[in-house]
Amino acid sequence: MTDDDPDTATRRLARESLAADDPTGWFERLYSAAADGQAVVPWDRGTAHPLLTEWVQSAEPDGAGKRALIVGAGTGWDAELIADLGYDTIAFDISPTAIEAAQRAHPGSKAQYQVADLLDPPAQWHRAFDLVVEIFTVQALPISWQAAATKQVGEQVRPGGTLVVIAAARADDVPDGAVEGPPWPLTRASIEAFGVNDLRLIQLEELPSPSDPSSTRWRAEFLRD
Repeated sequence: MTDDDPDTATRRLARESLAADDPTGWFERLYSAAADGQAVVPWDRGTAHPLLTEWVQSAEPDGAGKRALIVGAGTGWDAELIADLGYDTIAFDISPTAIEAAQRAHPGSKAQYQVADLLDPPAQWHRAFDLVVEIFTVQALPISWQAAATKQVGEQVRPGGTLVVIAAARADDVPDGAVEGPPWPLTRASIEAFGVNDLRLIQLEELPSPSDPSSTRWRAEFLRD
């Protein structure tokens, strides 16, 4: 892989997977190329996402005796933040190479890292978690797949549990066909779509991106009644 721009390389891998009718296969190809030093994972920050860190500092969640699920964990930085709060934390990714990288990066971690598919999660996860964190995973899927992924994210939150979603923002008046992903940023309506089946939106903010203030990010918090 020779692209200097990580986003260009990522989009090429995504296009190739889409052409092969495999819209999630590019994640493993990207992480595998990164492991070989031939690519850069654009969202691998080497630290927890700043907007998640801010939420933790503001909400002050107590994870003692509670379970958390980190969606699309990548190399694990968000999972480590949540596990350090005392949550019994499961962090998953569809890419085996990403999970291997997370385990290497965090030896002795309190989090449990495993390979799983958001679109077909283990049955025992259904409404089993007090906290579910979704950052940039749904937006990494083609728009036609996002509704199914959104539904599965919400279905893992137990009654009384919290869902935190962080995603790139897209104006509602920008048509789907005008977006060349990945990512395929989420509209306000797409964020609000997480709030179904007793999962209630309690806070929604549109904030400057910590890495690029010219773009914005959604940070949403939901509560299952």
